[in-house]
Amino acid sequence: MIGLKLKDFQEKAVDFLFDKTTDIKSKRRILLQSPTGSGKTIILIGYVERYLNYKGDDIICWFCPGKGELEEQSKEKMEKFAPNLKTGDIFDILNNGFEQGTSYFINWETITKKDNKAIRESERKNLFERIKEAHNQNLKFIVIIDEEHQNNTLKVKDILDSISAEYEIRVSATPNKRIVGEFHEILETDVINEELITKAMYINEDLENIELKNFEHETMILLEKADEKRKNILQEYKNENEDINPLVLIQFPNLNDELIEKVERKLEEMGYSYDNGLVASWFSADTKEDKKRKSKKLGKINIGNSVEESITKNNAKPVFLLFKQALSTGWDCPRAKVLIKLRENMNETFEIQTLGRLRRMPKAKHYGKEILDCSYLYTFDEEYKRSVIAAKEGFETKRLFLKKEPKSIRLKKEIKNLDGNYVDEKLVRNKIFEYLKEKYKLTTSKIENRKKLSNYGFEIGTVLKREYLSGRFRIFNEIAKIKKGQNEIQIEVNTYAHGIELRPKIDRLKKVLGISYGKTLQLLQLLFYKDFKNSQYNLLNLNLREFYAFIINNADILKNDFLEFDVKISHQFQILNIKTVEFFIPEEEHYKFIPFEKNIRIYDSNVYENYDTSMITEDFRSKSERLFERYCENNPKIKNVYKNGDSGQQYLSIVYTTNMGKQRSFYPDYIVQLNNDKIWLIETKGGESKGQDKNIDEYVENKFSALKHFSEKYGYNFGFVRDKDEELYFNNTKYEKELSKDNWKFIDEIFDGI
Repeated sequence: MIGLKLKDFQEKAVDFLFDKTTDIKSKRRILLQSPTGSGKTIILIGYVERYLNYKGDDIICWFCPGKGELEEQSKEKMEKFAPNLKTGDIFDILNNGFEQGTSYFINWETITKKDNKAIRESERKNLFERIKEAHNQNLKFIVIIDEEHQNNTLKVKDILDSISAEYEIRVSATPNKRIVGEFHEILETDVINEELITKAMYINEDLENIELKNFEHETMILLEKADEKRKNILQEYKNENEDINPLVLIQFPNLNDELIEKVERKLEEMGYSYDNGLVASWFSADTKEDKKRKSKKLGKINIGNSVEESITKNNAKPVFLLFKQALSTGWDCPRAKVLIKLRENMNETFEIQTLGRLRRMPKAKHYGKEILDCSYLYTFDEEYKRSVIAAKEGFETKRLFLKKEPKSIRLKKEIKNLDGNYVDEKLVRNKIFEYLKEKYKLTTSKIENRKKLSNYGFEIGTVLKREYLSGRFRIFNEIAKIKKGQNEIQIEVNTYAHGIELRPKIDRLKKVLGISYGKTLQLLQLLFYKDFKNSQYNLLNLNLREFYAFIINNADILKNDFLEFDVKISHQFQILNIKTVEFFIPEEEHYKFIPFEKNIRIYDSNVYENYDTSMITEDFRSKSERLFERYCENNPKIKNVYKNGDSGQQYLSIVYTTNMGKQRSFYPDYIVQLNNDKIWLIETKGGESKGQDKNIDEYVENKFSALKHFSEKYGYNFGFVRDKDEELYFNNTKYEKELSKDNWKFIDEIFDGI
């Protein structure tokens, strides 16, 4: 896409959608769970662009919910980032019919509401007639349903049944997982790591010991606390030289206009009003009071579905936005950082989507400052708080302060050298060549190499292998037990017809290699294609048709080989000019905790005051972490324990390189100080359960080597800790997967010798 590079998780989602819609074995319905702020629209545009480049005669019908003019926003984004694609809307369909290779953006309300202006009841058949015309021309459809959890009505079903799409892609942050089909989930953690959304949402920060007098008093407390937080955020933005004016959202319960007036009066007392442009509102104008507010037009944004730039721009003037209903789908205001949810004396429906409006980062980056990298919710509505926590959109947090003694702890930390963050393509080429030769025992004889690779499961020839399932199955479980198709068909490769199929295979490999598509293709040609320069690196001497078939048939094997190569320990790559700076434990930290936990016990060994067991439940911590912190608390030789963060400039980091030469940052889990002031750096990993390895980190050996090198360089002690049968095992010699190896000792054997 023009001027836009997809994030890794976005590319994986595009790959998934493309693979499933070009595989005849895929289920017709495809479900994509995409968290708010993950760039859902960009992912879909990236997919459509790739799909139509592959199969340009098909039609894309992109359905959007009625609120927020989302279909217009999506259409505008496609025209901006993929201007080569043809777009249209419902009126283009009705006036001219469907045109092949075009993406049509359709608002559900324009085709399902009886009183809509786009299609009257008497004209409604026109849409069905246009669909029929397209089918008569043998045109094929792909349907995209944005925010799929909405508009699940019979009318919608009629339209979808009429379109009878080849594939139906449903996308939502909160999808209906009961739908049977292919499923791909974008993890919220991946979106956080790419710095597109906030690291966490804090609920009722610094409100633990507030004494409330009445309902009106609690409302005023929330306003004051939210304004204090807004001012602090604003100051930190100024410290970063950012022109961003943070916004506070105030959500009111329905049927409570009196409360709105009280809040407006309180805001005026605080210096914020419609007259000075610091307050805006978004009401439906259903009540007399709302109509009065609308008629004033004092500093307010548009009432209804459209939102002016004056409220969404990063430096817009209003600092409070008042609203009743959940903010419309598609409304995007990254500067919104704080939400006040006011309650009434009755339970009310909670819309999780409102919280998504607080998750976006204004400039798609983290600052390494907790106050800027998080969002904030203030409410005394207990049911609302529980709903938020249950939905994992946020957590109750406590602000803890560093004890006096640990303030003296000073360590070294490493920061990636961005100028040196490149891949030495020649060195990678040489090493992969040697790696494949060694793994598969290859020689200079191309004929022998073909035999050996075939014996290892590689398909070599000019035939593409396809599998399909057939037979009679009594129950679904019988089908589930069959991992591959029972029957196979063979297709002679055609370099013209299958060239498009080759590209996504190379796309998969380039992500592991960390180089461009062109360089990846060049490397593959160098290794396997006979008509390429530097023949001393060629392993197979494949002709062009054989080369196409080899990559298409064996992409999965090659991907696993490249990943296996990447995680191997290497000392040949050196990072130039790693920046080493001083690390000290942050003066304060916000810890998630379970507010309803009983029998809380404070851990005195932790470096922060009032750190307790409600902060290390299985909701937040792995089993090995929970066992290790408990061990430290009960060990009299340990004076201080600090739980390091997972990412961010304020935490202890170590830089290492993969075998491909890519830089990575590693954040050891714990800093432990003993009574004799010796420092230990500890990393916890998944252990063993019933003989199975629970570690899921493919780069665990790289991190072990990096931590060992870093600790020896600066004079720290170090170790990896894993769990098995409620016991902890410790290793600081050589990493081994099996805990039965001699390198793994009971943790007491290490610390008892101190």
